[in-house]
Amino acid sequence: MSNGPIPPHVDPRKLADRGVTLEGEMPLASFERLCDSLEDNSGKVRAKLVFERGERRAVSIHSELEVEVKMVCQRCLELVALPIRSECHYAVVKEGADTQSLPKGYDVLEVGEDPLDLMTLVEDELLLALPIVPAHDPEDCQQPAGANEPEPSQDEVSRSNPFSVLAQLKRDPNV
Repeated sequence: MSNGPIPPHVDPRKLADRGVTLEGEMPLASFERLCDSLEDNSGKVRAKLVFERGERRAVSIHSELEVEVKMVCQRCLELVALPIRSECHYAVVKEGADTQSLPKGYDVLEVGEDPLDLMTLVEDELLLALPIVPAHDPEDCQQPAGANEPEPSQDEVSRSNPFSVLAQLKRDPNV
């Protein structure tokens, strides 16, 4: 078990042989692509990565990530703090290996001879966990600006219909 800074690059096979668990916090600001979607990059990502050998000596990684992000609510356009939690199970295979025999419920992670970039893996997982449309809970959300504007009056609504000419032609027997 390792508490403290999580290394940016690891060899998952060696860590799985030793049954290592990496646990620690990483600054949210260090994830550039993730921060592009956020309004504020302050905070820390709490991560727990368990490396182990499972069925048929296959290397697997179990990741648990937690972070609170600040995004713009798409209902009221105010800041909303959203708790993001992601949990994934990866089966580590060599590049180009057959993945048909892997246990169900695992995402395939192809790793070559180079060390695995943990920062990119964590960032990708967090990007996938972000909500498509960030919003407050409906009962907590403020009305958007302009929502209290009055409905258009009947005079504004009753405009001439551009197809009224066609209705007249339809009634005319000479056409």
